[in-house]
Amino acid sequence: MKKDNIFSRVPKVIPDEIFETIVLSGSIKIERIISDGHTTPEDSWYDQDHDEWVILLKGIAEITFEDEPQPMTLKPGDYVLIPAFTRHRVIRTDKKQPTIWLAIHLS
Repeated sequence: MKKDNIFSRVPKVIPDEIFETIVLSGSIKIERIISDGHTTPEDSWYDQDHDEWVILLKGIAEITFEDEPQPMTLKPGDYVLIPAFTRHRVIRTDKKQPTIWLAIHLS
């Protein structure tokens, strides 16, 4: 048994978005994502072959979905289930502090 903290070891400088696998077991992957003003490139979409449940723990983020007219704003505590093959992009993350997400990928 090893105890850890989701808010520990956050670098002061984050040139690239950080994706850290916390748990990988069977068909489940849990990862911590740290963003610092990062967004999905304008010409790119996430289009995953599995469901993804995400909760925003710290910061602010906006996600746009290809089939939705308005972006979704997330603040700490907000979560969303993104079904497989739902094209989406992160269009904003907090520039004043790191944005910390917890993502659960369900294959």
